[in-house]
Amino acid sequence: MLLLRDKTALFGIFFIAVFVLIAVAAPVLAPFPPTEQSIVNALRPPNEVYWLGTDEFGRDILSRVIYGTRPALLVGILSVAVSMAIGVPLGMLSGFRMGWVDRAVSATVDIMLSFPPLLFALMIVTLLGSGVYIVILAIGIAHVPIFIRLARSATMVVKQLDFISASRTFGASDLHILARHVLPNIIGPIIIMGTLSIAGAIREEASLSFLGLGIQPPAPSWGNIIRDGIADILEAPWMAIVPGIFLTVSVLAFNMVGDSLRDMLDPRDLAAAAGPSKAK
Repeated sequence: MLLLRDKTALFGIFFIAVFVLIAVAAPVLAPFPPTEQSIVNALRPPNEVYWLGTDEFGRDILSRVIYGTRPALLVGILSVAVSMAIGVPLGMLSGFRMGWVDRAVSATVDIMLSFPPLLFALMIVTLLGSGVYIVILAIGIAHVPIFIRLARSATMVVKQLDFISASRTFGASDLHILARHVLPNIIGPIIIMGTLSIAGAIREEASLSFLGLGIQPPAPSWGNIIRDGIADILEAPWMAIVPGIFLTVSVLAFNMVGDSLRDMLDPRDLAAAAGPSKAK
């Protein structure tokens, strides 16, 4: 597989696999329950019992960071799945049918893009309330315009190709053409954007939790762990630094894989790799 030959992609895949393993095996890896309090052990620095120290309630930072991997990956992956499930069909329909459908979809996208994704998600969470599934829905809807535009532009290119005209000649319906011919030919850029969007969704989940509108305490999230650590940043810097490192590495890993996929699936790169004889 070409992706595994790329050192940048391999680095990202390795860390993504590590985070997935941590999320799945959290009950085994965490030395303490993530919400267990011990006031007598509050703000302990890293030691042989609490490897990454404790917070102001005496909760083990390592255990909370480990369990915080779960909402980060859950929100990151499922919110992008929501974005793709809504945005890709709408974008394909808009680019294929054009007319009033395209005008309506494009106007809606323009309105949504007038807000930054985090601000749009923040408004949805404020209206609907907090909780992991609300956060997934909010971030997912905020990223829908990205996939609509990507699918629309790619569909407008593919629908001009000869095999689409041939399918219409043989009486294929629009739904059949979209599902059997258009989607397979635009799926590459969508996968790339999906991978990159997971990194953004993880970052936005942490931001919402940091603001107190995402994952609610005492449930651990990298964002609310960092927020708790800010108050004691001088006395106990490990509270904010450790989850910040986890957040940075996870976002970097997904970005690395997405960038490598983009380079590999770029048609210009593929044409160059084919050589002069195959490019004719």
